[in-house]
Amino acid sequence: MNKVVAQVTAAIEARSQDSRQLYLQRMAEAASNKVARSQLSCGNLAHGFAACPQQDKDRLVMMDQADVAIVSAYNDMLSAHQPYASYPQLIKDTVSEMGGVAQFAGGVPAMCDGVTQGQPGMELSLFSRDVIAMSTAIGLSHNMFDAALYLGVCDKIVPGLLIGALSFGQLPTVFVPAGPMPSGLPNKDKARIRQLYAEGKVGRDELLKCESDSYHSAGTCTFYGTANSNQVLMEVMGLHLPGSSFVPPNTPLRDALTQEAARQAVRNTAAGNKITLADIVSVKTMVNAIVTLLATGGSTNHTMHLIAMARAAGIIINWDDFAQLSEVVPGITRVYPNGADDINVFHAAGGVPYLVRTLLAEGYLHGDVTTILGEGLQKFCQEPKLVDGELVWQAAPMESANTDVLRSAAQPFTTTGGLVCVAGNMGRGVVKVSAVDEKHWVVEAPAMVFDDQDQIKTAFEAGELNKDFIAVVRYQGPQACGMPELHKLTPFLGSLQDQGYQVALVTDGRMSGASGKVPAAIHLYPEAMDGGVIGKVRDGDLLRLNCHTSELSLLVSEAALAEREIAPLSQAKAQYGMGRELFGNLRNNVSHAELGASIAG
Repeated sequence: MNKVVAQVTAAIEARSQDSRQLYLQRMAEAASNKVARSQLSCGNLAHGFAACPQQDKDRLVMMDQADVAIVSAYNDMLSAHQPYASYPQLIKDTVSEMGGVAQFAGGVPAMCDGVTQGQPGMELSLFSRDVIAMSTAIGLSHNMFDAALYLGVCDKIVPGLLIGALSFGQLPTVFVPAGPMPSGLPNKDKARIRQLYAEGKVGRDELLKCESDSYHSAGTCTFYGTANSNQVLMEVMGLHLPGSSFVPPNTPLRDALTQEAARQAVRNTAAGNKITLADIVSVKTMVNAIVTLLATGGSTNHTMHLIAMARAAGIIINWDDFAQLSEVVPGITRVYPNGADDINVFHAAGGVPYLVRTLLAEGYLHGDVTTILGEGLQKFCQEPKLVDGELVWQAAPMESANTDVLRSAAQPFTTTGGLVCVAGNMGRGVVKVSAVDEKHWVVEAPAMVFDDQDQIKTAFEAGELNKDFIAVVRYQGPQACGMPELHKLTPFLGSLQDQGYQVALVTDGRMSGASGKVPAAIHLYPEAMDGGVIGKVRDGDLLRLNCHTSELSLLVSEAALAEREIAPLSQAKAQYGMGRELFGNLRNNVSHAELGASIAG
């Protein structure tokens, strides 16, 4: 093992000893050698299978076959989740062929940040993760089930499903992906047209055509944002079948993998061969996830999600772990926005199986982990194929088929990972640097303070931003308004950077997986609503963001800062409309970003 990876792993294990032991003890108490439904009364059980066909009732009464829960984020508005429409019947038929029963245990909400971007609904996005976790728990609370299949792809959905599933970590568990849409408009063209629209050089019709040509079909969006980061992480964590993350939807191979996922869940219930979720999600598994995130330049949302997911399993990780690993983990992918190519090109170049192979070979991943296939991550150096109609796995390629998008860990694009944890008198935050040219890693400039992203749009259109500056966008944290993503800023700030100005962003909000070429210190805490120094910044104050030295400093004396009051909001934040009034308790009780921005106790 790489020395630093081993040291960070040991530190997490020591830090998590008590909480991890408590979690495993709870899961052991919940586990049983008997099928779960045998604990139900006759009345309970009758309600549990009342709507089943007679064959399924007969099997469930016998208590000798598995009942598999299906928890799905299906809805037909979201392209990534629309393919799940056909999965339940396919799973039910497959489990039935093995002598078991599969029941649709519950649906969870699935909102799309792409649809809500810049809209009031985005203020519900982060909180939807914890709502999904609770919805998952409700679906499984009937205690009918011996295993569970989770159907989800995007942003808060997979983390929410996993957090909920970990409360039922005594169950064998398999996550089932849906695959990406075909490649559309090249990403460079999309970014160019967005920026031209921001500059007023093209109209709305051209922008809509650009967006429709980019997001045009069923399947996951093809850039490397949170959704596709989720898929890579689930596979490397051993919760997907090997090589299954980026097989396109509505194809024979995709259906074969879905059927095999159902079979694997049933196999993992067998006495003497039981593999549970608690077995799989360990300290080493979480370290593997962080390493993979850094090696691929994945979504900054996972600096919150991985922390929350780990805590649900009694594992305590923090941003220092990310930062220490980022110093040694090589950057081995270039997938948009970190490069020109999309996730389909990455998959064709060797994808996750090659990624696992090369990171294992160079000692960056723990191979001695449990997965849905049993012991060892080596089995995830394989890719699935259909040969004469049969699903088989073949060894991953020894070399990348496209070194512009995927390289070996021995010959990487960069010798460090794609993330920097910054700190200073303003607090702590993170910067995704994998898409930022190194010449922009240091920005020292006067602050321009805003209370929302629409104010920046107004200032840009008025020509007030044609200078060096650091945009400080405050009152965007989880306590203030649910920590919405601020991607409306990207075209404006990107345009100014292209014109030669030194620009950066500092915010207690977030930018997530699509963070691009402008340096952005995000997830800053303490947030303005919690009395953070970001609330004391004034227009013209000098700020320094240095991603080489991990510094974020407000260059104002401590004495002067002590005399300042937290600036009030320039305009009242709406706490109602689009359902926001229902989330007041979540805003009041949410933790800060380095604790996972969670409402969990």
